[in-house]
Amino acid sequence: MAEAGKVAIVGAGLIGRAWAMIFARAGWDVSLHDPVPAALEAAPRLCAQGLAELARHGLCDNAEAAARRISVTGSLTQALDGAAFVQENGPEDAATKRAIFAELDFLAAPDCILASSTSAIPCSSFTEGLAGRARCLVAHPVNPPHLIPVVELSGAPWTAQATIDRARAIFAGIGQAPITVKREIEGFILNRLQGALLAEAFRLVQEGYVSPQDLDTTVAQGLGLRWSFLGPFATIELNAPGGIPDYCARYAPFYARIAGAPPAPAVFGADGVAQIMQEWGGTPSREDIATRSALRDARLAALAAHKRKQDNETT
Repeated sequence: MAEAGKVAIVGAGLIGRAWAMIFARAGWDVSLHDPVPAALEAAPRLCAQGLAELARHGLCDNAEAAARRISVTGSLTQALDGAAFVQENGPEDAATKRAIFAELDFLAAPDCILASSTSAIPCSSFTEGLAGRARCLVAHPVNPPHLIPVVELSGAPWTAQATIDRARAIFAGIGQAPITVKREIEGFILNRLQGALLAEAFRLVQEGYVSPQDLDTTVAQGLGLRWSFLGPFATIELNAPGGIPDYCARYAPFYARIAGAPPAPAVFGADGVAQIMQEWGGTPSREDIATRSALRDARLAALAAHKRKQDNETT
């Protein structure tokens, strides 16, 4: 039986609320904490709305019951009381995370796992001086976490293997798709892959090979369709009769030439970004971004429901 209990979610922003929904729909009691009163006040309503939307797509069995399992508190001590797991969602800054984790390590029960949602900061950067550093790790989600299940688990050199193993079991038990980063590396796995694609995308647009709109179409209507259910290794295995070795024998020289002349860091500089934006057509308003984000989430929910149905039919 999957582990369940109480989880403390530290930070009631977009990612924190998503984690609250994920744990609550899996049967965990959730204590959501944020030092900003306005964020806490809005969280229950926003979580309830999100759970109801998940239920409409068949991704939450009982939205009302899940919403009732989420409570909010302005007291970190109260949030941590009885918690078996903590998911921190503070600012993306190593010094801030050091301060937060020092407090978490002091207040949380000794057997409580302390995880951070950081997108790129290595665990060793903010846990080295902690007495309980062996129970600390990064658990990096992908936005929005309640619709995209992968979670990257990355420990510091001193993180106990038992911590990684238990965290992996917990995330699998709540319906996520955990992966283990075997050695610490900045950006972990997903953002390094995304960064490589972005660098080449910026280069191809800046050097005049394609418009940014057509490049997006290439991914959304090309690579992305395969990648929605196959990773790169599984993809190339099916693209040659003899699998991965055959594919590499056919195409390795071409890929080697590309790897030998990678995009320069300047593709992300101010001049390069300005060129991208000139072709892209400007930055949309905050209202437009919010509207399009909601449409993205609806499409991701439909895709998640389809993938769940397909997985159930093949198992």
